[in-house]
Amino acid sequence: MRRGSRKVAVVGVALSDCGRVDGATPYALHAQAARRALADAGLDRAVVDGFASAGLGTLAPVEVAAYLGLRPTWVDSTSVGGSTWEVMAAHAADAIAAGHADAVLLVYGSTARADVKAGRRTGTLSFGARGPLQFEAPYGHTLIAKYAMAARRHMTEYGTTVGQLAEVAVQARANAALNPQAMFRDPVTVDDVLSGPMVADPFTRLHCCLRSDGGAAVLLAGEEYVRDCRTAPVWILGTGEHVSHAAMSEWPDFTVTPAAVSGRLAFERAGVTPADIDFAEIYDAFTYMTLVTLEDLGFCAKGEGGAFVEGGRLLVRG
Repeated sequence: MRRGSRKVAVVGVALSDCGRVDGATPYALHAQAARRALADAGLDRAVVDGFASAGLGTLAPVEVAAYLGLRPTWVDSTSVGGSTWEVMAAHAADAIAAGHADAVLLVYGSTARADVKAGRRTGTLSFGARGPLQFEAPYGHTLIAKYAMAARRHMTEYGTTVGQLAEVAVQARANAALNPQAMFRDPVTVDDVLSGPMVADPFTRLHCCLRSDGGAAVLLAGEEYVRDCRTAPVWILGTGEHVSHAAMSEWPDFTVTPAAVSGRLAFERAGVTPADIDFAEIYDAFTYMTLVTLEDLGFCAKGEGGAFVEGGRLLVRG
């Protein structure tokens, strides 16, 4: 992570059963993913002295760690939405580099689809209506609507088309066809995306991510553990994080996301540039998120994301 500090690597990664999982609890999916990640690394759970989890129960890292039979001396329960586990990984890498932990397990599990199907909860439409968000909730500022507004601003400012946004969904599905664990693997066309039921203008259904069940786990460890691992390490070179707003009224520019800062920090700390990257995984809850993040990370100039995603060049796993 930093010159002169302990090197840190990702040594194990695994998914739980994913997609449609009606017969498991979130805790079971956490455990399944954790066991598989440790098996992937070839390490025993006794080496794990750090643990990170969020989104389950009142005291996620305590409750889930207890369920897994872990007694960590370093924990993290950062909760910042879709980037939670990237931020947790950054914190874990810093802790390992500083010698505060040796091996940190990050785990997530959810039965979001099964819960809605069984009537145990309703769909999550927003992040709440307390604090500053109370001034937006009465006007229908659902989560999807907020991103739809941002997409419309990008279209107005830069001429981005809804067809270009649809290209993201088309290519995500094409890549999902190569993944046997993907929920939907049949190809879709731009016309399929555009003709679907409207959710929040300009987003039709296929512009939006799926609600699914599943979990994942990642194991990070100090460099001295790598020689005992089953698979080749993925060394962490640099990370970055940034927050800018919760309420849209505090978002200075709908066409620029916090990735513009966190990406720059990560590249600087890693000593690389966007031109050096030949593989990237980008969060894609909505098609606009993929497009604007590609811009903010420097893979193309601001306003050129629409053209960048055309022509089948985008390798996004959906």
